[in-house]
Amino acid sequence: MRYSDDIIEEVRMKNDIVDVVSQYVKLNKRGSTYFGLCPFHNEKTPSFSVTPAKQMYYCFGCGAGGNVFNFVMEYENYTFGEALKHLADRAGVQLPKIEYSGEAKKKAERRAALLEINKLAAGYFYYQLRRESGRQAHEYLTGRGLSEETIRKFGLGYSDKYSDDLYKYLKSKNYSDELLRDSGLFNVDERRGMYDKFWNRVIFPIMDVNNRVIGFGGRVMGDGKPKYLNSPETTIFDKSRNLYGLNVARTTRKNYLILCEGYMDVISMHQAGFTNAVASLGTALTSGHASLLKRYTQEVLLLYDSDDAGVRAALRAIPILREAGVSSRVVNLKPHKDPDEFIKALGAEEFEKRLEQAMDSFMFRVHMAEREFPMEEPQGQNRFFERCAQMLLELSDELERNLYIEAIVKEYGRYGVGTEDIRKRVNTLALKGTPAEKRIQPKSGTPETKKKESAADKAQKLMLTWMTSYPALIGKLEKYITPEDFTTPLYRQIAEMIVLQYHEGGVNPAKLLNQFVDSEEQKEVAGLFNARIPLETEEEKRRALHDVICNMKENSIAYQSAHMNVTDMAALQKLMADKKSLERWKAGELPDFAF
Repeated sequence: MRYSDDIIEEVRMKNDIVDVVSQYVKLNKRGSTYFGLCPFHNEKTPSFSVTPAKQMYYCFGCGAGGNVFNFVMEYENYTFGEALKHLADRAGVQLPKIEYSGEAKKKAERRAALLEINKLAAGYFYYQLRRESGRQAHEYLTGRGLSEETIRKFGLGYSDKYSDDLYKYLKSKNYSDELLRDSGLFNVDERRGMYDKFWNRVIFPIMDVNNRVIGFGGRVMGDGKPKYLNSPETTIFDKSRNLYGLNVARTTRKNYLILCEGYMDVISMHQAGFTNAVASLGTALTSGHASLLKRYTQEVLLLYDSDDAGVRAALRAIPILREAGVSSRVVNLKPHKDPDEFIKALGAEEFEKRLEQAMDSFMFRVHMAEREFPMEEPQGQNRFFERCAQMLLELSDELERNLYIEAIVKEYGRYGVGTEDIRKRVNTLALKGTPAEKRIQPKSGTPETKKKESAADKAQKLMLTWMTSYPALIGKLEKYITPEDFTTPLYRQIAEMIVLQYHEGGVNPAKLLNQFVDSEEQKEVAGLFNARIPLETEEEKRRALHDVICNMKENSIAYQSAHMNVTDMAALQKLMADKKSLERWKAGELPDFAF
C-alpha cells in the first residue's frame, strides 16, 4: 500500500515529533534539543534526543533514529501503514482510499484474507462450544471455574472430534486450498489430503495488540497427545513477537505486567481482576517478547509454576528482561503450583499480597544459587560467594552493584562475610577478566563488533550534519564541495537529495527519510543527520568546517585518482584543478562561513 508523498508529508507535518514522543518518553529541553531516557534500550543517563528543527529523534547510545513515523513504528510494533493511519487519526487527517499495485496489492490482500480466515475460524470454534458436541469442553471450562462472561470475553471455543469440519466450513466460503494451508489451521499429507490441525480440543484464540485473531492454542479433551497444541508460524503469527492476553493487559492501569506460563493462568487471573497478566505462546521468553513488554511497562512480575521447571523458566527470563531494560521481580506461589490453584484456594486478596511481596529478581537468582552448594561446609560457602561475585560483575552500574553487595551481606552475614570481602572478590574477578553475562543487544542497538569508522566516512557524516543543521551554508559550500565529493554511495545519495531540497525551497531531513523503506537504512540515514558537533563558539565551528571540507576534498581526489580513466583528459584536468584548490584551502583561502 502506497499513499502519495503529499499525503504522507501532510500527516508528518501535522504530528510534531516532540508532542508525539512526549506521550511515551519524559523529555527535558536542553538548548534547542530535547533529551530523555531512550525507550529502545536500557540506560541511566539520557542519550535520546529529539530535535524540533529537524523533526527527528536520535539515540547516541544505541543508534535508534528517524522521524515521527519511525518512532511510532518502532515503539508500537506497527507497520508503516499502521503508523500512518495512527498519526493521521491523531491529527485529524482523512486518508484517501487508494488502489494497491503489483506485489504490494497481492501481499496486502493475502494478509487480509488470512486474518479473515482466522476470524471466521474463531467464530466457528465459539459456536461449536455451545453445541451438544461441545458439552464436554464447556463442562471442562466451567469446571475450571470460568464464568460465561470470561468464556465470551476470551472467545473460547471447541474443535469437533471430526477432523474435517473446519475445512468443510471454510471451503464453503470459497477459500482456496493454498490459502487455507498457509493459515496454519490445517495439516496436509498424501493419504488424507488436507485436514483440520485442531480437533477434539478446547480452543484459545490468540489475538494481537489490535484485537485481531492471528492464531490458536488448543487443549486436548481426554488423554491425547500433545496436551497443548499451538498454531505454527504464519504470515500473520510470530510466536516470538506476541504475548497471550496483551491486547487486554496493555490498557491496564497497573504500573507492571504479570508474566505467567499458559492460557489458563492468564484467563483465571483476568477473571479474578488481575487484568495485567500475559503469557508467552508455548515457547520460552525471547528477546522479542522482552522488547514487546518494554513498550508497555518498566516492570514485570514473573509468575511461573513453583516447580523446578518454573524456577528454571524464571532464571532464563530474568537476564532477557534485564537486557531489554525491564526490571523484574519473582512471585512465590508456594505451597500452590500455579496462580489458578492459588486463587481458588486462598482468594484474590491473598494473591494480591503475594504480588506485593514479590522478590527482587537479582536476589531470587542469589537464593537459587544457594541451593547448589553445601552451605554447611566452608568450601560450599566459598563457592557460593564466588558465584555471587560473578553475578555482581554483570551489573555495570556501580551504585546498583554496591546496593546488592549490601543486600547479600545483610542476608548471608551469618557466614562471617562482610561488604569488603564481597567487593574484593568482585574486583579480583574483574582483574582476571572473568566475562560478565553476554548481553543481548537491543533491537535498535549496534552490534558488539562494530566496524571502525574511517576518517573519510566521519568527515562525510559531519558534512551532512552541517548541511541539515545549517541549511543556509549549502549555497556557499557548493563552490567547494559537491555531492560527487561524497565517496560513500549512500552518503552521496543523501547529499544529492539535500541539495535538491535546498534549491526547491528548504532542507527537510524528516521528509527526506520517507524515501527509504528499509528500517536499517532509515536508522543509518537518521544517524547521518546527528553526528556529534560539540563546538560552542563561531570560531570553533568555522575551523572545524574548514577541516571537514579539506578532509573530504582530499579523500575525493584520492578516490577519483584510483577510479578514473587515464585517457579521459577532461577528468584529468579537473583532478589537477582540484589538487591546486585543495592546496590553497589548506593555506587558509576558504572564506569565513557564518552560522
